[in-house]
Amino acid sequence: MRSSAPDGATEFDSSPAFRYAAALNTQIGHSMGRKRKGRDISGWLVVDKPAGMTSTAVVNKVRWAFDAKKAGHAGTLDPEATGVLAIALGEATKTVPYITDDLKCYEFTARLGQATNTDDAEGEVISQSDLRPSDEQIKDALGPFVGDIMQVPPKFSAVKIDGQRAYKLARDGEDVTIEARPLWVEELVMTDRPDADHVTLEMTCGKGGYVRSIARDLGAALGCFGHVLKLRRIWSGPFEVKDGLTFDEIEKLARTPELDTHLRPLEEALAGLPEVKCTAESVTRLRNGNPAMVIAHGVDYGDEAWASFEGQAVAVGVFKAGELHPNRVFVLPEV
Repeated sequence: MRSSAPDGATEFDSSPAFRYAAALNTQIGHSMGRKRKGRDISGWLVVDKPAGMTSTAVVNKVRWAFDAKKAGHAGTLDPEATGVLAIALGEATKTVPYITDDLKCYEFTARLGQATNTDDAEGEVISQSDLRPSDEQIKDALGPFVGDIMQVPPKFSAVKIDGQRAYKLARDGEDVTIEARPLWVEELVMTDRPDADHVTLEMTCGKGGYVRSIARDLGAALGCFGHVLKLRRIWSGPFEVKDGLTFDEIEKLARTPELDTHLRPLEEALAGLPEVKCTAESVTRLRNGNPAMVIAHGVDYGDEAWASFEGQAVAVGVFKAGELHPNRVFVLPEV
């Protein structure tokens, strides 16, 4: 299944549990006027995503497993990619942008000597070369891909062109032209060279990076073509793959109290923001969307910060003259 396919259920999992989840989500989609069923449960679950599933299919399964009212993910992974997929439940969905915007690290293997129309192994080979660069040539070529770069997303991607997804236009045989977009690449290093045809790389980058584009453009820079063969996200913000539950583990623990113990607090997603503290009186004001006095240290006027009360997140907002002006409010248990 194409990495750029619309998010949704796939044929990867035909178990009764998965069919139930799909049916439940369809029912929810057709009952907009009804109150969404499920538990008011909040937090983050780190999933070690398997190959062959869309990110949204994983979200659907996790939401079913927790019987949660609301769920979402932070940063789509291609169906054939594996690794960290951070799933937010309940109030944690309000912190998704902070994980999406954070740095992420990918380990991937590029196949040298071939270019495909999708920039990965799922596509058709469109160009080939017998040229194979040396290790030193590869390392020397990585420099221009580090720092602030401009990157053209793959033609088979979810980028919109005149209101339509690029992958749909590409599948219809239309000539797709996508404008280059800025990307911050913190690091790109070669970690292995299994043989002349393959190179393993590790990239740390910001929001919006396409690993497939890196493999394609590196192959072009080396004059030998290239595409992604395997891709694994090993961490995303504070979440690491070693802490992720596998799909089999999620199925085994579904609808059990033990699964709840794997939830991580929504506050972990706010680690990149300064924390300010508030009183019980301020909690009420903030939860009603009003500015409130907070206790702050090392926070400057105009900084974005998050307010806590007894260790729990209350709101995210802008700090001004001793007050936090909220723009995101978290619904807490009675305090």
